[in-house]
Amino acid sequence: MATAELASWVQEADPGRFPYDAVVREYQRVGKHFVSKELLDRLTAVRDRLPMMHGPWPEVRALASFLDTALDKPDGRYDYPTYLALSMLELPGLDEPVATAPFARSRCDRLSVQLIADALDFELAALDGLSMRLSELRPSRDLAVKRCKHGLRAVLPALTRMSLARGVTSEDHVDRARQMRSLVRADMAIAERRAMDLSILPVYVSHDEYMFLRVLQTFETTFVLLTMHLRAAIDALSGRRADEAVHFLNGAEDSLRESAPLFSMLATMQIESFRTFREFTEGASAIQSRGYKLVEALCRTPDRERAESPAFHSVPEIHARLAGGHPNLDDTYREVRDSGDLGPAECARVGAAMSTFASALHRWRGTHYRLAVRMLGEATGTGYTEGTPYLAAVRDIPVFHQVSPADNEATVRSR
Repeated sequence: MATAELASWVQEADPGRFPYDAVVREYQRVGKHFVSKELLDRLTAVRDRLPMMHGPWPEVRALASFLDTALDKPDGRYDYPTYLALSMLELPGLDEPVATAPFARSRCDRLSVQLIADALDFELAALDGLSMRLSELRPSRDLAVKRCKHGLRAVLPALTRMSLARGVTSEDHVDRARQMRSLVRADMAIAERRAMDLSILPVYVSHDEYMFLRVLQTFETTFVLLTMHLRAAIDALSGRRADEAVHFLNGAEDSLRESAPLFSMLATMQIESFRTFREFTEGASAIQSRGYKLVEALCRTPDRERAESPAFHSVPEIHARLAGGHPNLDDTYREVRDSGDLGPAECARVGAAMSTFASALHRWRGTHYRLAVRMLGEATGTGYTEGTPYLAAVRDIPVFHQVSPADNEATVRSR
C-alpha cells in the first residue's frame, strides 16, 4: 500500500501531499527494523529529489526531517535522537536565547502533555479493541489502568498550568484518561497533531514500545526545559540577580520532580516485551542524550575522566563545548560568592536552591538506575556501554562541587 501511494505521489512530488499516513502505517505494521527494501529504496529516491522539489519551505523541511528519521537504519546513522524522532517534535532549541527562558515552560508543557495523551490514547484504543497496531504482547487491563494512573499524575501539573485540568473530573483512572485525551486533542493545532503522528516509528511490533518511546520523548522535553532554566540561572547569577537565579533553579527542580511519575509509568512495561524490542535498538542509547549531557555540563565542568568518557564523546557537539570552555553554574556561583558582590544571605539562598536541585537530580539518577536493573539485569547497553554497571558508576557523580545535595525533602526553598 505505501509503495503504491508513493509511486502515485511521485507524479506530482508535492511535499505537502506526501503520503505520510501510508508510510507510517507500514512502519508500524512491521517495525522500522523490518521495513522492506522496496519501500526504503523508494523513500531514498524521494530524499534524493528534495533539493529539486517545489513547495513551501516548511513542508520541504518537514519531509526532510521525516525521511531523516525513517532512513536512519539503512543509512547507518541510527542512534538515540533518530530512534526518538526528535527532529519531528520541534523541541525548543538547546541554544535558544536566554531571554526566551520564561516562555520555555509553557512550550514544554504543551509538548509533554501531548506526548503522554497520545501514549494513553494508544493504550485506550488497544483496551477498547479499536486498534491492531503493535499488537504483540498486549498488556493486561490492570497494567493499562496503571499506565493511565501514572500518566495522568505525570501531566497533571502541566494540565493545570494549561487550564485543562478542570475538565478531568472522573474518579476512574481510565475515564480520566479518556477525558484528558479529548481535552488535549481539542487544544492541539494541526501542526501539533502531525508532529504526534510522524514521531512514532517503533523498531518492532511490541505493544509496549509505543509507551517507551513516548516516555523517553517526554524526558527529552524535560531536559530541554532544564537547560533553559539552568542557562537562565547562570545568566541571572552572572548579573548578580539572586532572586531571579533562585526562581529558575526552583523551576528546574520542579520540572524534575514533576517528571518522577514517568518512571512509575515505565515500570509497568513488561520485561519480556522490553527485552524483545531492544534486540533491534542496538546503536541507540540514552547515553547519546544531548539534552541530559548539556544539563550535566551546565551544572559544572565534568571531571576529566568523565569528559573524555564514551558518554560525552557520544555527543560531540557538547564535548566540543567543554573543550572550548563552557559557562556553568558551579563556577559562576563560586566567582560571585568570592567577589563579595552578593551578601551572605543572598549567596545562601542561591546555594540552597542549587543544593535542592542537586538532590532532585540524584533522586532522578537513582530511580533511573533501579528501573534499568529491573529491566536489563546484567545485559549490556544498546549504545555499546556496559549497561547497568555504567549507570551504577555515574549515579553518584557530584552535581556541583561548591554545594552538597540537600539532606532531606524538608529543605526550605526561597521562592
